[in-house]
Amino acid sequence: MIYNREAEQSVIGSILLEEEVVKDVTLRADHFNDRRHQLIYEAVCKIDQAGEPVNLVTVTTELQKNINEVGGVSYLSGMAQSVPTTANIKHHQRLILDAYRNRKTKEQAITYASNPSEEALDVMMSRLETYREEGMVEEEPTTYDTLLEIARDMANPPADGLTGFATGYSDVDRMTGGTQAGDLIILAGRPSMGKTAFALNLAGHHCKQGGRVHIFSLEMGRKALMKRMLSCEAEIHGQKWQKGCFSHSDYERCMESMGDMSQWQLHLHERDTTVAEMRARVRHSMRKDKHTKPMIIIDYLQLMTSPGRHERRDLEIGAMTRELKQLALELKVPIILLSQLSRSVEQRKDKRPLMSDLRESGNIEQDADMVAFLYRDDYYNWTGGKKDEVEFLISKQRNGPVGNVGLRFMKEYGKFVSRTKTVESNI
Repeated sequence: MIYNREAEQSVIGSILLEEEVVKDVTLRADHFNDRRHQLIYEAVCKIDQAGEPVNLVTVTTELQKNINEVGGVSYLSGMAQSVPTTANIKHHQRLILDAYRNRKTKEQAITYASNPSEEALDVMMSRLETYREEGMVEEEPTTYDTLLEIARDMANPPADGLTGFATGYSDVDRMTGGTQAGDLIILAGRPSMGKTAFALNLAGHHCKQGGRVHIFSLEMGRKALMKRMLSCEAEIHGQKWQKGCFSHSDYERCMESMGDMSQWQLHLHERDTTVAEMRARVRHSMRKDKHTKPMIIIDYLQLMTSPGRHERRDLEIGAMTRELKQLALELKVPIILLSQLSRSVEQRKDKRPLMSDLRESGNIEQDADMVAFLYRDDYYNWTGGKKDEVEFLISKQRNGPVGNVGLRFMKEYGKFVSRTKTVESNI
């Protein structure tokens, strides 16, 4: 059913009959199909927002010249008189939303059928997911339920001592407890610091533990990403992909790594640039496998787009980070969001990044649960810098300490390891 006239009349009639029930209604005017009902509900919302009582007199007054268009006072009073009780308003509201979703789905399908293309299909799938979520409200747990969950967590601590997903770096895990479900984690740095490589290392480790990873790469194609992951896993010098000069040993290690990686639950996405598109992709995957909680990696924030209009770019960035934080909570997964830094860091003597260096920061600091930076001294100090040493700087952690963790970056492989670990060269 794409239109439920009786449900629309019942909701409006209930509001006119008992003004307090307007507080229980979460509909928008466009959820109604009948133009008359849209105009009446718009008037109701204006009256309620002004703090005035909603009744037959105030609604008639607010409609003024539109009163005849909606059927006159007799139509309004008829709806109010036809409602025996307001107890069913929640049920009727749900019926209106069901009809709205069906109506919009049909419209979108017709639009796609009139001009089908791959791009139009992506748009349709994204919008269908948005319509599907329209009006969906999950029952919130009670205080008792939450306390019971905490008690169970205390009684059954994780065997590895981590409350989140392991990163593969023991020092990082000790400070963070792993990447936490529901957290928005910002990983920032200047170009060539190794942000993408570090994120791919996290993805690889999570996949090896049986996890699922969604990587939204807005800068690099899937083939290039896979080559970088193969370089890390098989320890193949990155430049060899450009020259095509692989040794027999390279080939054997690469084939072995390919066999392992083919079993990973790794999903690479190149075309999704908005939060809505990303949500649709991940939710579709989670519906197929409800038992595997994924990790989401986005490379990177400044290349994302927002369908809304914003006066300034920093406001747009802030709106997107708020959406991503809400998405992390909604899906109960960690989101690792890579971000560029402004050039202001280059002007300082100590070039270790600060929170204020986040490019087009907006509300990044406020929305993020953790902000970490990658810093390589040898990038700026070629002769005196400590070769291959990287500082993982945790500058903000909502539920944990801040501080530095030392890592080693094997740039030729795009591989991060602990500083105590040694790896033989395969060049």
